[in-house]
Amino acid sequence: MLNRQDVTHHNIVIFITNVKYLHYLLCFLGAVWMSVRVRPLKYLLGWLIAGTRGGVTRAKILETLRENPQNANQLANLLGMDYRTIRHHLKILQKNRIITFVGNGYGTTYFLSTEMEENYGIFEEILNKLWKKQKREKKK
Repeated sequence: MLNRQDVTHHNIVIFITNVKYLHYLLCFLGAVWMSVRVRPLKYLLGWLIAGTRGGVTRAKILETLRENPQNANQLANLLGMDYRTIRHHLKILQKNRIITFVGNGYGTTYFLSTEMEENYGIFEEILNKLWKKQKREKKK
């Protein structure tokens, strides 16, 4: 516990100065984190979309959510898929911070995370490679 003698003008100035530098440090680290995060996002999306069985479904969900935020039931109806399947893929995308949501229960509305919106081009690159690969496999 601080005594009254411990709280001096000098200590307050040092504390404020340290907080100011801490703010600058946190801003710098945030900028570095965002630039470093792009590469892992590319690998994460590659795995979630092209590297797993449900990737095509997750890609369709992401494309749909980019156009307009939806709840799980709306997505199921738009994509012609089972509600539980959509919920499963939404949980995976949410767990990996690709999508986010507002609300709770049946009316929970899903939309792309800010990071996903900012890096949507990476997703499109992966998707184009996936579609090209599927076209080649169909020709065989």
